[in-house]
Amino acid sequence: MYTTEELYAIRRHLHQHPELGFEEYKTQRYLLDKIGEMKNGHFRVKTWQTGILVFVEGYAATQTIGYRTDMDGLPIKEETGLTFASRYDGKMHACGHDLHMTIAVGILSHYAENQPRDNLLFVFQPAEEGPGGAEPMLNTDLFQEWQPDWMFALHIAPNEPVGTMTTKKGLLFANTAEFMVHLRGRGGHAAYPHQANDMVVAASHLVTQIQSVVARRIDPLDSAVITIGKIESGTKENIIAERADTEGTIRTLSAEAMNLVQKHVRNIGAGIAASFDCDVDVEWGSQYKQVWNSEKVASFMAFSERSPDVNFREADMAMTGEDFGFFLDKIPGFMFWLGVDSDKGLHDPKLNPDEAAIPIAVDHIIRYLADEMK
Repeated sequence: MYTTEELYAIRRHLHQHPELGFEEYKTQRYLLDKIGEMKNGHFRVKTWQTGILVFVEGYAATQTIGYRTDMDGLPIKEETGLTFASRYDGKMHACGHDLHMTIAVGILSHYAENQPRDNLLFVFQPAEEGPGGAEPMLNTDLFQEWQPDWMFALHIAPNEPVGTMTTKKGLLFANTAEFMVHLRGRGGHAAYPHQANDMVVAASHLVTQIQSVVARRIDPLDSAVITIGKIESGTKENIIAERADTEGTIRTLSAEAMNLVQKHVRNIGAGIAASFDCDVDVEWGSQYKQVWNSEKVASFMAFSERSPDVNFREADMAMTGEDFGFFLDKIPGFMFWLGVDSDKGLHDPKLNPDEAAIPIAVDHIIRYLADEMK
């Protein structure tokens, strides 16, 4: 089994080589090499696109337990100043997937030397950050051949101290949907606005109206968030813009609220097109299902509460998006937060998780699985 120092070395290598969704070729190769180095006579390894499935055969199996980790980085320029910072300009493991993979490899290294009683399926899933790898992976014949009876996963929590784990029954993470709105009008000279059709003004009205959806269209007892995170338009101060493009995200705590918000975004787009005599196209990107923890989470909560090595508390629901929700929509299971004590949050260019969380998670999950396989 890997030592703590070896786990840190694996994490740092992965951190230095982040790759975007469905581009994790070097990451896949590195992980395959690490898995191949293990004493793995009871391992069966297969690949899907840039992902990996590792089936660990149990010696007296009555169930198959799945454990999932994500693999991809983000298009963010790292600003941590770490000696092992990303070597790829404009790419960073700013969501902790380098820790997630390292923890999975650490757990696997234990089972390479200690065959479990029950079957285990380790899922190294690409493209969690987008365009979304969970749903297509879930629907492959390969995954369905080894489909687990239940499965679980973790996500780092920068705001929690090392040694803390949190989760809850029911809704943990929100439904999410990405969207892009493309506006096309007629450009012209700033001195002759009546001869043009200004998409900066149209986009401004679009954003203002979209921000009113939650305040006036969503039940106050429900919850939703709409964020427009990007607007691009125009080329010069005295040229009326003929185009504008916006990108945003929707987060809701119910599927009904998601459907309602999406309907209003489409309606607002149609209204802007009519009001400003322009073309408006609403394009939908990645849409992730909510992360709903089944009753199976109760065993993890009970085990963690009585474990002296961790500080467990019940989590609050969050507007975070996670495509692990696609797995949990079809297979019972749960996700939990792992404290990593960083003063910077997820998707921040200065995110710096404490590596001490890695061996704690590896040991805790191994002991939890042993308890579940009694």
